[in-house]
Amino acid sequence: MKNWSLALALAATAPGAPAFAQAPKPAAQKLHVDHHYFTLPNGLRVVLAKDNIAPTVTVAVYYGIGFRVEPRERTGFAHLFEHLMFQGSKHAPKGVFDTTITNSGGINNGSTRFDFTNYYEIVPSGALERMLWLEADRMANPVIDDVVLKNQQGVVSNEVKVNVLNQPYSTWPWIDLPMLANTNWYNSHNFYGDLKEIEAATVPDAKTFSEQFYRPSNAVLLVAGDLDYDTAKAMIEKYFGPIAKKPRVAQPDISEPRQTAEKFKSRVDALAPKPGYAAGYHVPERGTSEWYAMGLIDQMLLQGDDSRLYTKLVQETGIAGEISGGINGDLGDMFDYKGPMLWSFSFQHDPTHSTAQITKAVDDVIEGLRTKLVSAEELARARTKMRSDLYGAIDGAGRIGLINLLGAYALFDNDPGAVNRIEEGFAKVTPELIRKTAQEYLRSTNRSIYVVEPGAAAPKAGGK
Repeated sequence: MKNWSLALALAATAPGAPAFAQAPKPAAQKLHVDHHYFTLPNGLRVVLAKDNIAPTVTVAVYYGIGFRVEPRERTGFAHLFEHLMFQGSKHAPKGVFDTTITNSGGINNGSTRFDFTNYYEIVPSGALERMLWLEADRMANPVIDDVVLKNQQGVVSNEVKVNVLNQPYSTWPWIDLPMLANTNWYNSHNFYGDLKEIEAATVPDAKTFSEQFYRPSNAVLLVAGDLDYDTAKAMIEKYFGPIAKKPRVAQPDISEPRQTAEKFKSRVDALAPKPGYAAGYHVPERGTSEWYAMGLIDQMLLQGDDSRLYTKLVQETGIAGEISGGINGDLGDMFDYKGPMLWSFSFQHDPTHSTAQITKAVDDVIEGLRTKLVSAEELARARTKMRSDLYGAIDGAGRIGLINLLGAYALFDNDPGAVNRIEEGFAKVTPELIRKTAQEYLRSTNRSIYVVEPGAAAPKAGGK
């Protein structure tokens, strides 16, 4: 039987039970991720998490730079720089990184989110030292020159044109809704990037960006899987220790004022076959008791076929065929961000349903949560759904979900062990706290609605 040591530890049963008594029911499992956490003298935070699920390791580096704090007049720069980091380093020219991974049977990737950019590799455990060497060289010595920059500007520009501008619904709602709901530029600009600003970036811009954000003190290195703690730590000290120490990055003010009036916007999309409806509400500060309550509210209102909005909008009224969203639902989850965030949902619908009709149906559902206490049964069901999602992420393929949780709590809170206390936060939520949180955060004056109207008129009967 495999030892799932990184996952779930069973609580001990009560001692001293009479021999003839019926065996007690097993206690509920409690999440326990075994890990070691330390910081190198240069400021690099390191999280190691050991298991023997498979003879592989997942290596990741999370940098504290995302869409939010990229330079003004250089929208899309955080994403552009993510591409640059795959173009080789001083001792591993372009192609060496990918070839080393694929030759070992591994995979690698990266992404840019609101508050971080991450890179990861999944390889056989015997390739760990090579991966650490490659990531250290990429952190310390990325190749940034005119050839690399021009090449990736073209790649990113083409990606914007193909994947965004020429697609139905385009930036709706994942970019459009935050731009509408937020007032602070850091939260409300087009983070996928304006083509003119992407193309205007220079090599000095890129080098400045690298110096500013890609430093050990602004990063977390994570290794999870089939490893030995002492051996892995020695390797990390060998390859990352010599990288120069620099101060922590000074972060700008990304706060948002309390929204006091509902916002609405619509646009015509010539490629959209159906109207689209999206709504977003600012959520409580991450880690607060109200934030945990909002996570359970999300389960009650939106997640699963038993959720209130799904029941109303899909099953009862037929307004939508499906509905999606969540807290940071378009670009992550409720754990992997730091700063202002929206709880949002969106769907496409038939033109027979007006925006006013849809909004009334939504209000009918939400007002029920704002005015009445939820039952103990519904609250328990929401906790179970949340727990299932959490454990599903932890046990996901390649340990990516585990890495992401540990990375977020290390990067934002300097406390990767907080993953073992997530369930406690949800357990403390009461029906009264649910109602109180809904009253403040699900009010219509805290809401932004963004509607997409299809641009092509339906053909008339008998017409061409």
